[in-house]
Amino acid sequence: MILIGEKINATRKAVSEAIINRNREYIERVALEQAEAGADYIDVNAGISPERETDDMLWVLDAVQGVTGVPICIDSSSPGTLRAAIEHVSHLPMVNSINADPHRLESFLPIISEKGCPVIALALDESKSGMPKNNQERMENIERIFEATRSYGISDDKVYIDPLIMSVSTDNTAGVDAFDCIRTIREIYIEAHITGGLSNISFGLPKRGLVNRTFLTLAIAAGMDSAVCDPSNTAFLESLLATEMLLGRDRFCRKYTVAAKQGFVKK
Repeated sequence: MILIGEKINATRKAVSEAIINRNREYIERVALEQAEAGADYIDVNAGISPERETDDMLWVLDAVQGVTGVPICIDSSSPGTLRAAIEHVSHLPMVNSINADPHRLESFLPIISEKGCPVIALALDESKSGMPKNNQERMENIERIFEATRSYGISDDKVYIDPLIMSVSTDNTAGVDAFDCIRTIREIYIEAHITGGLSNISFGLPKRGLVNRTFLTLAIAAGMDSAVCDPSNTAFLESLLATEMLLGRDRFCRKYTVAAKQGFVKK
């Protein structure tokens, strides 16, 4: 399971304040916490405002890379910020994100292809209004994305598809739809990865952590192999390791038993 640490995001008040006030200690602490918990990538979103995004992004990257060598997931909708960030990082980064919008594809894919970066691709088309109404629309968007990535020589295993997880509190079929979409993606695009933010599924519900963890288990069984998440969440790690063990992906149950002995806290 490929974990993308989600906590350095300017939409979070504490993070935006740390960026504005240049509180390097706070950013370093959050980065190190996720790295030590086992994040494979650390997502960095510095989008407080377009005018300052590039400067803010480079400052955050310096802070994160000053304490950990975990690769960065560059989270920006600006081609200029993306290019500056790619030139600034120490290791090959992931890019978050593209979608089926022709303008986004045309502006991002040359940069991604040039550097050979893995990329998160959302199953929507930003040039059209609203979210996809059903899985057919999602798959149509995904098909256009792969037509574009392949045309730029980007291999399928570099693409992380986000099927767009919706809230089950407003649509009680949202979970079923997500699992069906994940299975279809896995069947058609065998080499691609499937990722997504888990917390949307539980929006508006009590005990959201329970809902998120249960969704994670079912999504992994359906074919999801990555998640944008808080890797330092102990309950999340418990569910993840138990699920992979039960699916036969943990030889002799070693990962689970070692983690259990450590209290599911990396030491």
